[in-house]
Amino acid sequence: MKRRSFHPWLASCWWAAMVFFYLPLIIVVIFSFNSINSATHFAGFSLRWYQQLLGNEQIITALRNSMVLAVGSSCLALVLGTLLGYGLYRHRGKRVGWLIALIYLPIVMPDVVFGIADMSFFVRLNSWTGLFAPGLTTMLLAHVTFQIPFVALLIYSRFVGLDPTLFDAAKDLYANPWKRMQLFILPSLKPSLVAGFFLAFTLSFDDFVISFFTSGPESVTLPIYIWGAIRRGVSPEINAIGALMIGGGLLAALGSMVVTLRVQRRQAERPLVKATP
Repeated sequence: MKRRSFHPWLASCWWAAMVFFYLPLIIVVIFSFNSINSATHFAGFSLRWYQQLLGNEQIITALRNSMVLAVGSSCLALVLGTLLGYGLYRHRGKRVGWLIALIYLPIVMPDVVFGIADMSFFVRLNSWTGLFAPGLTTMLLAHVTFQIPFVALLIYSRFVGLDPTLFDAAKDLYANPWKRMQLFILPSLKPSLVAGFFLAFTLSFDDFVISFFTSGPESVTLPIYIWGAIRRGVSPEINAIGALMIGGGLLAALGSMVVTLRVQRRQAERPLVKATP
């Protein structure tokens, strides 16, 4: 009886939260089609701001830098994070408790502190060696450092959810380390690998603070460009960039969901192999 009485209140809270989350995004998308340059009055539907985006060389360059940075850092973080997650699982226990604490540190550390530390490190390294001048290289290395913990924890949680006897069964069937990796570990990790890549990609593509502190004059990313443009006021062109980023994030989330569901469906439909006497 009490459970039913709370149902309308919980439903209203849920809808209020959804409106709070998505109403600003909807407004950005709507005003990206505004026919006039106004952030408060919608005069009519138009695609002029999207057409201007295609002809703006600065935006195209910033988008290209963001894509190169996000894809490159995500691939590198996926490889290193997977190896780190596997190492944590193989040596789990009190011996690696301090290592797990170090992995959590970049996640809870403020981005401003992380960005300033990266900037100071690369400036000092450049003064000593003449290498690692501010640019896409320093941005990629900085992004990898905060992407690895997220990927490593995803992979580690996946390994913890596996039955430990499966590893012994693979050894009993005379599978060498490469065969175990190819036929057992990688297929079992596929959902986590896909999720880890998309998570790392999103973190890199949307990052502003760390990118701002480690970027150079020729390595402006899309968030940095938006920050510079929005200082002159919010225009429909900025709303159009935001709408495209929202659409890209939505497609990435849907793609990750579809891949995960397909993998789970294949595993569920896979016939069980019965042992023959």
